[in-house]
Amino acid sequence: MRRFVFVLIFLISLTVSYFIWRNAPEYLRRGGPLLVLGLTCLFLVITFAVERAIVLARGGGRGGLAAFMGNVKSTIQEGAIERSLEVCKKQGGCLGNVIGAGLERYRYSRSAGSSRSELLDDTKRAIEEAMSLEGTVLERNLSVLSTIASIATMLGLLGTTIGMIRAFRAMGQAGAPDAIQLAIGISEALVNTALGLSTAMIGIVLYNYFSTRVDNSMSEIEETGFEVIDLLRQVKES
Repeated sequence: MRRFVFVLIFLISLTVSYFIWRNAPEYLRRGGPLLVLGLTCLFLVITFAVERAIVLARGGGRGGLAAFMGNVKSTIQEGAIERSLEVCKKQGGCLGNVIGAGLERYRYSRSAGSSRSELLDDTKRAIEEAMSLEGTVLERNLSVLSTIASIATMLGLLGTTIGMIRAFRAMGQAGAPDAIQLAIGISEALVNTALGLSTAMIGIVLYNYFSTRVDNSMSEIEETGFEVIDLLRQVKES
């Protein structure tokens, strides 16, 4: 399904790019058909950036993290694990899912009669497993942004090379150089270079931005997980 969606997005971006190229001003159309692929890369960068922004926004949950953590800590200190789980489910998001998974494992192990050390070990293991799963969700498609940025750079350089070949071929003709072909070659080189480098810069900036957000979110989740383990360590057995 994911591959089908990616192919669909690519085809839509390619179609829109071709339409824009065909209806662009003359100086942009001189960038040649390679400009269609450059525009496709630009639209793909924008599409995946919007998708990552939505995923990261949903990953924050439904309420404020400070209020959420206050409720979780207070209910754990009271020994009300059921209420803590309800708070996690209500919050949602990556942090709520991770803490909820740990508390769910804690409740299950306690009902199974596990020892105190086993309780904490099982809870810690559940939190780490949930963190790994949530991290995969948050990091998904970030590599696509980086890859598209690299491809856009190569497309820009390829367009530059093709344009310069055409320009030098026009200059190398016997007699006076073909001014029209020379202008077309230079335009093709400059337009593709500008589009390729612009797309690459946008992709790299967005990749670094989203990567930083993911790292900060995972650090916050990890720190909160340790706090929850410490709180559970202090909970008295009923």
